[in-house]
Amino acid sequence: MNDFRSRLALVMAEKNIKAAELSRLTGISKPRLSQYKNGVYVPKADAICAIARALGVSEAYLLGTTDIPEARSGGKYKVLPVVGQIACGYPVFASEEDGGTVYTDADTDADFCLIAKGDSMKDARINSGDTVFIKKADTVNNGEIAAIIINDEATLKRVYYYPESSKLMLISENSNYEPMVYSGDELEKIRIIGKAVAFKSEIR
Repeated sequence: MNDFRSRLALVMAEKNIKAAELSRLTGISKPRLSQYKNGVYVPKADAICAIARALGVSEAYLLGTTDIPEARSGGKYKVLPVVGQIACGYPVFASEEDGGTVYTDADTDADFCLIAKGDSMKDARINSGDTVFIKKADTVNNGEIAAIIINDEATLKRVYYYPESSKLMLISENSNYEPMVYSGDELEKIRIIGKAVAFKSEIR
């Protein structure tokens, strides 16, 4: 929620609205607003709506999904769970720990998010620490990027499947990594859990 934190501080400064005034307009206490600005707490949907109305900007602008402040979204956004990390490199153990939530536009066709770890997808501009939006699917088209479970370990790769030879190739977007090739009975240990549809990077 770094985007929300920075946008909130920016809009309050631009409009010269102090915490006391924003608290009066929204009914949110000054200590809680301070915690939002400092990233201590993630605001819930109703708080985001109240703050956006009080500041005269859209929820989407506060969330960093648009750069047009007054393009009111009408609350058209959704919250996706972050279910853990996924390797952009060698597979890592797949866990579904509670990783918090991510706010995004309502038209983002995704069901959950994963946090990228490693550099194997860097040429697709997916870097370690990026949030990857995943649409649940058990198959993808050749060349698409998918989240894949291999022996209970998770990785993010481009998928190429050749049914005539019963061969699966998982390709990195980094020439330092060799293709991962599976065939025959090895395929029984592999499961596609979703298609990567978008990602979100922090400013570096």
